Amino acid sequence: MTLSRLVAYAMTALAVVLVGAGSWLLTVGGDAGQVVYFASACLLAAASVVLGTLIASKRPTNVIGPLLTFFGLLAIWVALTDVYAYVVEHHPGRLPVSSLLVTTGQGFWMLNYVPAALLMLLFPDGRLLPGRRWRLVAAGLVVVPGAFIVLAGLDPAPFPPPFADVEHAFGTPPPALARVLIPIAIALLPGLLVLLVASASAMVTRFRRATDPVRRAQVKWFALGAFFLPATLLLCWLSYLLLDGPDLAVVGLAATLVAIPAATTIGILRHDLYDVDKALSATVTYGLVTAALLAFYTVAMFVAGVAAGRSSPVAAAGATAVCALALSPLRVRLQRRVDRRFYPARQAALAAIDDLRDRMHAGVAAPERLEEALRQALRDPEIRVGYRMPGTNELVTATGAGFEAAGDAAVIRLGGQQIGVLVRGGTTTRELMRELADACALLVEVVRLRLQLRRALLDVEASRSRLLRAGYAERLRLERDLHDGAQQRLVSLGMALRLAQRHLPETDVAGLLDQAVAELGTAVAELRQIAHGLRPPSLDEGLANALTMLVRSVPLSVTLDVCPEPVPEDLAATAYYVASEALANVVKHSRATAVHLRVSRTGGDLTVLVRDDGVGGARVRPGGGLAGLGDRVAAAGGSLRVADQPDNGTLVEAVLPCGS
Repeated sequence: MTLSRLVAYAMTALAVVLVGAGSWLLTVGGDAGQVVYFASACLLAAASVVLGTLIASKRPTNVIGPLLTFFGLLAIWVALTDVYAYVVEHHPGRLPVSSLLVTTGQGFWMLNYVPAALLMLLFPDGRLLPGRRWRLVAAGLVVVPGAFIVLAGLDPAPFPPPFADVEHAFGTPPPALARVLIPIAIALLPGLLVLLVASASAMVTRFRRATDPVRRAQVKWFALGAFFLPATLLLCWLSYLLLDGPDLAVVGLAATLVAIPAATTIGILRHDLYDVDKALSATVTYGLVTAALLAFYTVAMFVAGVAAGRSSPVAAAGATAVCALALSPLRVRLQRRVDRRFYPARQAALAAIDDLRDRMHAGVAAPERLEEALRQALRDPEIRVGYRMPGTNELVTATGAGFEAAGDAAVIRLGGQQIGVLVRGGTTTRELMRELADACALLVEVVRLRLQLRRALLDVEASRSRLLRAGYAERLRLERDLHDGAQQRLVSLGMALRLAQRHLPETDVAGLLDQAVAELGTAVAELRQIAHGLRPPSLDEGLANALTMLVRSVPLSVTLDVCPEPVPEDLAATAYYVASEALANVVKHSRATAVHLRVSRTGGDLTVLVRDDGVGGARVRPGGGLAGLGDRVAAAGGSLRVADQPDNGTLVEAVLPCGS
């Protein structure tokens, strides 16, 4: 076990002992007020003790853990001595009076500043900055409070009640020596102030020297906790304005006792828990706005007092409310100025989005450059923007390529609908990504609509090419079938008839005519088959009759439901081929036992739906039957949807516009 961890554990145990001692003192002579005071102090100090022990456990070589524990231990000790003084004053004789405790207690308050100052010197790695002056500051933080405690104890003046009769544990110096020691003790007060300022400057120096983003984020977390100190001053100011006393400052001090340990622990163990730049920027902005309102309220109170001869809180509050309304538009400007200093990444990213939007409206930039603009503004080459294609769950890049989103991607929404995602890189926070997702929503919407239009145009061009190729292939097939079949038979028939004409007396006319009639029958059948490939003759009696004859040839149980309304000739053929191709796929691939075929007409649309209970797996593949079917449906102005669920069958649905 390291020394730092051992010291932290020992101080934690001592803190528990002090809490037990205080509880015993309360049973000796405490009242309800003292119980509330001691319990509150112990609860607030417990944050430092527990978090310091946690740091010592996770970072056993870092002295920040023991320092934080010492911070809470001092708070418990101060509360314990206050309870002790109360019991001695209100219940004399119940407790022995320690002259050493009373003597050292006169200057002990200065020791309360030591842990916070040492934290500023050593945070976050527990090491001092290089340089002799920082070692002097650290030594001064130990020597000055110790010397002040001794000098304050040597003051020959009587102790304040209830310890006026207690002897000085350090003795009483001669008057001549006392006149020398008192000015030295007073001089230590500004000395402590100088040491505190030097400790704070160490944090600034450490931040400026840090090149590691992790180290800079850690320092920012500590600074965020330290901002509760000026917030306490603002509360004290407000308390004097409203309550004529510093009562509200207690709330600020209590919050500081929790905020500094919490910020210290987060900075060391979880610096990426939240966007610290965002928190710092918001804290500074609202702090400045609050200070401005308090200043205006103070001036308004003074002016009202001079004008009316007495203070007028109502008039001052009204004037302050007017000031708050006036400052509301200025808060955005103030936020931008603060962001430039405390949150430059946010300011740069939002400025880049606004600039790209303006240049897009001017026609000099394409919205597809959003990803490039964000990468340059945030100096993060790993940022990616994904666009969700309308009507699907598909994510693509600005070029239309496939896009895989990480689990922590920020969702871009517009009107409650997801339109894209932002994937952060290694240096950008999740909180900033979420804010930028809202800011760039309009640009993303434009890009994805352009992608949809581009894809639709490409689909139309590809569909046109496929239809041309299909038409050419069909003409070749017809030419081959006519040449090899009916044409050859008709030529053969003509030759046979010519032969019969030449050799009529010598030829068996009946046999030749029988052969000619057979050839004509075969040619007619082949021509009828070719014509059926162009348009099924069963459609002459309507779509319902054609589909009824079609399902009779399917070796499955088919449920047929066809609307009775007449269907235009061209749409009837398209609907027939949709049903024919879908049923053929079911028979070939689905291993289904039942099929449902429904043709319905709703409004101005004709819907053909084929659903089976097979294994699924249907896909629209280039060159496949469903792809050709989609082209045929698209040529008629409709849309084709193929929905596949593994082990739950396939749904093929074509919607064709047929007018009213």
